[in-house]
Amino acid sequence: MKQGTLNGRIIMLALLAAVVVYLAVSAWRSFRDPFTTAVTYADTIDDSMEVTGFLVREEQVLTNTGGVVELIPQEGEKVTKGGTVALLYQNASGLEQKQQLQQLQLEKEQLEYALERSDVGGGDSGQLSEQVLDAIVGLRASVAEGDLTGLESQSMDLKSLVYKREYTYTDGDEAEGEDSTASLQAALDSVNSQISALSAQAAQSTSRITASQPGTFSGYVDGYESLLTPAMLESVTPSQLDQLAKERPAEDSTAVGKLITDTTWYFVCSLPEEDAARLVEGREITVRFSRDWSGEVSMTVERIGDVENGRSPVVLSANKYLSDTTLLRRQTVELVFDSITGVRVPKEAIRVGQQTITDEETGEESQVSVTGVYTLVGEQAEFKPVNILSQGDSFALVAAADSGKKSLRAGDLVIVAAEDLYDGKVIQ
Repeated sequence: MKQGTLNGRIIMLALLAAVVVYLAVSAWRSFRDPFTTAVTYADTIDDSMEVTGFLVREEQVLTNTGGVVELIPQEGEKVTKGGTVALLYQNASGLEQKQQLQQLQLEKEQLEYALERSDVGGGDSGQLSEQVLDAIVGLRASVAEGDLTGLESQSMDLKSLVYKREYTYTDGDEAEGEDSTASLQAALDSVNSQISALSAQAAQSTSRITASQPGTFSGYVDGYESLLTPAMLESVTPSQLDQLAKERPAEDSTAVGKLITDTTWYFVCSLPEEDAARLVEGREITVRFSRDWSGEVSMTVERIGDVENGRSPVVLSANKYLSDTTLLRRQTVELVFDSITGVRVPKEAIRVGQQTITDEETGEESQVSVTGVYTLVGEQAEFKPVNILSQGDSFALVAAADSGKKSLRAGDLVIVAAEDLYDGKVIQ
């Protein structure tokens, strides 16, 4: 064997031995370390359960007599009595006329702007350029966020600004001797004439659907409008709710939308008898939506029905967030019966210690058992009494048992594991 090879193997064996010794010492120290600590923090635990039920509203289905439909209100928008809900065109050409009218109205606006500019002399092309850039940024941001509710109006605004800017730059390029103001006025008169003629044609081929009473508009018609009504909630049973969940209502081909005519809406479900007994009619409970819409709604317990096969129907009501929930029907939600807030600590940190108390009348001292945790304050262990509010598999939610310096607070360093621990012990 060569001398170099032997020396290399000796060095490798020495390094391996050093690593093994280091790991052994580290492991020994970790087992010998008598103190383990953890930082506490504020936490809230919900006493809740998941249920599936239906949203119920006072709904009036709006129908048409045929033709091309153009809805006017946005989803969840409030409509006044007599307000236009939809425009009905006899055929596709009626819709094309409407689009032509919109384009002519835009051109009219641009011509009026150019005339106004020619009267004052000079222009504000720099300002218009900034407005165009702002409109582009706003449109792009809406698309990136997936908010397409105002996409059409944003696009129209951007197009108008672009044309206005074009007039600003081209106005000075008129042929020599031509009266640009007169030319613009002639163009505006021509556009107004076209608008009048086209409006007259469109009026003959267009009809309106109006709201017979004020309400909130929704373009979503699912067929449950006649099956689920506030009136039927007075006598609904769990078996009826089960049947409704199995049904697939037929679509109404003549429906163009619906009008929600009451601001109060309901959530109906069936609960096991013992869970329904935790509710009190007239009191409020928090309902947490997290599927098709995210939000918490404080709802009033309207009715707890009779028990049927171990289940009771429960009706909840609310008069907020109607516009946000118009598209919801059958939903799985979380009913939050109660929320407990306290300080979260590891379960192993909970200890039962002895505390001396003195009777104020007799002056006699006695020992009592007190539940608490040891915290590390400076270099000393300090016992702080607590009340256990709730427990999990590995943690406990506690509240301080008294006020002052002995109160446990979020952010305190609690001692999870220790040897020979007592109040005032110096930790090194």
